[in-house]
Amino acid sequence: MKESAKSRATFVFIAGVVRPLMNLMMSKTWEGTEKLPAGGFIAAPNHCTEIDPLVVGHMLYNQKRAPHFLAKAGLFKVPGLGPLLRATKQVPVERSTAGANRSLQVAQEIVAEGGAIIIYPEGTLTRDPGLWPMKGHTGAARLALEGGIPVVPIAHWGAHEVFPRYGKRFHLFPRKRSRVVVGNPVDLSAFKGRPLDKATLSEATELIMDAITELLAGLRGEQPPAERWDPAKQQQAKHGRFVERGQQPGTGTEAQ
Repeated sequence: MKESAKSRATFVFIAGVVRPLMNLMMSKTWEGTEKLPAGGFIAAPNHCTEIDPLVVGHMLYNQKRAPHFLAKAGLFKVPGLGPLLRATKQVPVERSTAGANRSLQVAQEIVAEGGAIIIYPEGTLTRDPGLWPMKGHTGAARLALEGGIPVVPIAHWGAHEVFPRYGKRFHLFPRKRSRVVVGNPVDLSAFKGRPLDKATLSEATELIMDAITELLAGLRGEQPPAERWDPAKQQQAKHGRFVERGQQPGTGTEAQ
């Protein structure tokens, strides 16, 4: 992607701070990076801890692919952080229909220029008790099908041991290892020409979530649950934090 001079300089500054910290916090293993498309694409990772964007962004930046995330619109109003997000062309996500359409338009522009847009299909940290990918939202599938954009599934495991889900402190010792694996682009050719209705988008989203889950199962050496966790069926909110019964918020041990 043809980043602006300001964007490149900002990324270099951020990378100069973040990469040494990431290398200090944990060792890393990256697999399948050769599967990243040469042109623009959507990266679809699993989401189990607040530092996931640093893990995925670190990997992509080291492959000379500047990471562009869909970020909560409120973050762009935070002093110091907001200017950095705007300078690196991160994408603000708003709840309104008009705001969502603007977000998708910016994301399409990034991909059209050959960039990598990172979308967490789950929309928030997984609520699954075993940290498996839960039911996904349809945004990544819609963007992919509307623009004919490749969706690359990514799974990672280990960062949650450094900073547990909803945790308040880092666990640096003993040193942990973060593993990331990149899969082949999800085959969405069966949906070409179909109307982008709820059924189509839900089916395409399931394929994306299946690909992410399969990669994560390989990393963990475990079998995922037979049924994907659905917050709605568990009477859980789709956004924000949650606390399981009997647990205290911020302990880093919820549902682990």
